[in-house]
Amino acid sequence: MTVLVTGGAGYIGSHTVLTLLGAGHDVVVLDNLCNSSRESLRRIEALAGQAVPFIEGDIRDRACLDRLFALHDIDAVIHFAGLKAVGESMQKPLAYFDNNVSGSLCLFQAMAAAGVYRIVFSSSATVYGEPGTPVFREDMPTGTPTNTYGQTKLMVEQMLQALVGAGGAWSVALLRYFNPVGAHESGQIGEDPQGIPNNLVPFISQVAVGRLESLSVFGDDYPTRDGTGIRDYIHVMDLAEGHLKAMEALANRPGVNVWNLGTGTGYSVLEMVAAYEKACGRPIPYKIAPRRAGDIAEFWADPTKAAEELGWKAERGLEAMMTDTWRWQSRNPQGYRNPQEEVA
Repeated sequence: MTVLVTGGAGYIGSHTVLTLLGAGHDVVVLDNLCNSSRESLRRIEALAGQAVPFIEGDIRDRACLDRLFALHDIDAVIHFAGLKAVGESMQKPLAYFDNNVSGSLCLFQAMAAAGVYRIVFSSSATVYGEPGTPVFREDMPTGTPTNTYGQTKLMVEQMLQALVGAGGAWSVALLRYFNPVGAHESGQIGEDPQGIPNNLVPFISQVAVGRLESLSVFGDDYPTRDGTGIRDYIHVMDLAEGHLKAMEALANRPGVNVWNLGTGTGYSVLEMVAAYEKACGRPIPYKIAPRRAGDIAEFWADPTKAAEELGWKAERGLEAMMTDTWRWQSRNPQGYRNPQEEVA
């Protein structure tokens, strides 16, 4: 099967590309490199021992998409491309609606014109809003996301549901996942945020290698076991394998399919800090800061449906998440920008 991966040079996309290649699929990557690196694909090619066709282009560029589908016999699309910083989405909503929603619309139009109707969409647990329970299940109604990023994910989900409802031939997987962390066990590819990290673990990592002075923990007075927020963290390789399972399942699952990809276990911010300290063997300085608006005290996935329907479950625990993250960060203290030899 030939799979188009939009955003395939990014964090989750790159790990999924490597997983697809390992399963024997052919992959074409489309990425505009606005928050990713061409170096990740070079490393994937070295790890996989094969070339990966790459098109530097934007999902909003219909002509580019039409050329891509004409040149490559695409069977399915895994759609990651999009802006993803929650805070930035609140400051630049038009950019997020343009890139994430208008870009997805352009992609779906190009797919339909090319007769490609199988798609796995990288959605998010943020589409549940604040349901009043910490355990998120697929049969819950979607809510009102607390940020523009989440709103764009929900709008794209609704767009795909409408396409299926119109009676077309679409086979759709909406993958709602939680907090991806970790890196490939080789230490060659991992998360490389540009600027100040928006997520907890890359921030901890940059503190550990000295790029940042200390971590800010937003709130220590939540009704949780240690007062800090609890989230479901999932290893990026488990997540990538979930995308593979979903894509392959769509061959026999027309219509809309919704799956949570999470572990079903929540860890607090301070528990994540302690686990990272154990992995890297050095203290992570942190300070308590006020709560952030819109943050929920705790939530995690109910991953039962994915286990039953896809035969998928997360296999890597917290120790592997932190060990693999530290291996990546310590060998690449500046990320992809100045590849360096192992230093730890």
